[in-house]
Amino acid sequence: MPKKTFPEESSLITKAPLIRRLMAMLYDTLICAALMLVTTGVYTAISYEFTGVESTSGDPLLSSILFIALYLFFAYFWTRSGQTLGMQVWHLRIQNEDSTSISWLQALLRFIMAIISFIPAGAGYIWMLIDKDNKAWHDRFSESIVVRIPKKKG
Repeated sequence: MPKKTFPEESSLITKAPLIRRLMAMLYDTLICAALMLVTTGVYTAISYEFTGVESTSGDPLLSSILFIALYLFFAYFWTRSGQTLGMQVWHLRIQNEDSTSISWLQALLRFIMAIISFIPAGAGYIWMLIDKDNKAWHDRFSESIVVRIPKKKG
């Protein structure tokens, strides 16, 4: 799939501050929780039909399916419009330095590293406060940036 070039004039785009990024994450967390509940419900129903067991506690297949479902959620939005639903609300976008959409591989690298960035008390996110380019660990690892875009008029 060819990369999409975003239309905004580069002078109108600024780097996204940490607080806006965290607020967008909060929105997306609620959506992801719903996605995981539905996915788990469907998996449990199908699993029960085949095994007769209701418990999915500690099921590695379910964990893998949830990981893939969450990756597909983020990667779909990031590679198409550069924005998840939470990012749309907070006028943020993930893109390459040249204002093009990121690839599916970049989305995978970003997704995995964002999880790792969060594990040590959010150190990978807090890192952007001291980084000279205002980038979190997953921005650097995936060679992408999060920008604040202007509100659309009309």
